Amino acid sequence: MHTMVENHTQVTWFCLLGLTEQEELKGIFFVLFLLIYSVTVMGNLGMITLIHAEPQLHTPIYLFLGVLSFIDSSFSMVDTPRLLESFLISSQSIFFASCVVQMALMTLHGTAECLLLAIMAYDQFTAICHPLLCHTIMSQHLCVLLVVTSYTVSVANSALLTGCIFKLPYCGPNVINQYFCGIPPVLHLACVDTTEGETIIFSSCVLLILFTTTIILVSYAYILVPICRMRSLQAQSKALSTCASHLTIICFFYSTITFTYAQPSSHNSMEHNKVMSVFYTVIIPMLNSLIYSLRNRDIKYALKRRCL
Repeated sequence: MHTMVENHTQVTWFCLLGLTEQEELKGIFFVLFLLIYSVTVMGNLGMITLIHAEPQLHTPIYLFLGVLSFIDSSFSMVDTPRLLESFLISSQSIFFASCVVQMALMTLHGTAECLLLAIMAYDQFTAICHPLLCHTIMSQHLCVLLVVTSYTVSVANSALLTGCIFKLPYCGPNVINQYFCGIPPVLHLACVDTTEGETIIFSSCVLLILFTTTIILVSYAYILVPICRMRSLQAQSKALSTCASHLTIICFFYSTITFTYAQPSSHNSMEHNKVMSVFYTVIIPMLNSLIYSLRNRDIKYALKRRCL
């Protein structure tokens, strides 16, 4: 179905190929990803509820963790239902406008997660390096301001990238080799030269990754010094345990988005990107809540209080 727009035959819907075309794997994948999706939604919503219900968790780090859980659950809800549907239906159609909305929401949440992980690293720095001034530095007002700012930047970045992609003419083919409207596979379908768009997207992703990783690396460089000076092994263990949870999440998330977005498209393989996309859109949103709930003592103690 097409309409004529500015001398181009404008595509009005796309066809999503899904994760795999092998029929024998679809049933197994459906059960597996349905389980992952259920754990993701219940885990992250449970984390938000627990943080809201427990007064001892009303601190900056857990405020940010609650926001991270919201981002992860939202991220998962945007694309995983279509992934599950792709295992039941051979090919899916998605309207042009729906594709725009899906890409905008995923870009927004992906950007917000990058910024929030950097904010959490700075919060770890204040908690370990300036424990007596931590609550003064990371006041409730500043925490809320940081969250609002991160979302404002995320909306702006999402609008920039989504607008950059969908201002291009799409005149066919309309088959997206992915299970959601991701930036690389959609841009690949544009029927004009995409060099300018690729440059803007690449620059935006590199700037975002460089900015946030710099904050993270500098924060943890300062964190390691006082941890090494601690005389109590128990104190060292507690500090390292909290840092390890955050660093694990950072390594998983940044490695996948860097591979997918922060490299020129000529080096991208669509099939490899599908696999990497599963990690940052499906697996990581589940792992974040699990890693924090299994490794964080305060979360485990709060869970025991609520469950017993």
